[in-house]
Amino acid sequence: MTVQEALSASGIDAREARLLLAEAAGFSQASVLAHPERELPSDVERRFLQFTLRRGNGEPVAYIVGHKEFYGLDLIVNPAVLIPRPETELLVDLALEREFSSLVDLGTGSGAVALAIKRRRPQARVVAVEASAAALVVAQRNAVKHGLEIEFRHGRWLEPLAGERFQLIVANPPYVAEGDPHLGDLGFEPRGALVSGPDGLDAIREIARHAPRHLAPGGWLLLEHGMGQEAAVRALLSQAGLEELDSCPDLARIPRVAGGKVK
Repeated sequence: MTVQEALSASGIDAREARLLLAEAAGFSQASVLAHPERELPSDVERRFLQFTLRRGNGEPVAYIVGHKEFYGLDLIVNPAVLIPRPETELLVDLALEREFSSLVDLGTGSGAVALAIKRRRPQARVVAVEASAAALVVAQRNAVKHGLEIEFRHGRWLEPLAGERFQLIVANPPYVAEGDPHLGDLGFEPRGALVSGPDGLDAIREIARHAPRHLAPGGWLLLEHGMGQEAAVRALLSQAGLEELDSCPDLARIPRVAGGKVK
């Protein structure tokens, strides 16, 4: 079977088929496009068929290939962690706009946000907290892969940080409401990293309530949230006593990150 024949027979999106074939064969997508007449070894054919069957069953490409790019980092991912989204890069951008020497990333998952920030602020102390032991393993592997020194803590939100204060707290917590119709499209990803109560705000409520006692004077809390949650999140930050409340939209102009600071 040639490259072109394999792609034509895949039955999936052409771009994804090229990516999966390149992964199965161990060569670049550019090579896939440049040499459609190339004959594929039988083991590559089998691997590509397995990949396309998995994709046809709805499994995300990132889980099939085992990695995902985020903020210039190639990150290991598996079903223990949420797949990093491009819109979450805004959270990193906003963190890097601020001056800080200490930061904590709550619910770090694959470690995407913490590692992206540490890579650009190598002198900063970066702590990453994660309640899932399986996810923490993935984050630690990513830190080793990229040679970045992160302090990892196993626990729920701010609980492992008793008595500690930071200049910046960031989080991309679960914010999907129970029963949200879009959950059907996210069945392969960990539910605990997606769903947070009837209105999707349970995790954000908890973080906003406890974050001020872990912020140094003048420190900021930045939270990613879902579409339509901007006003509710700003209200929670205000109730927690945070000031200079701010909201920023993602590239689709959807309000995506809200933040506030302590005195």
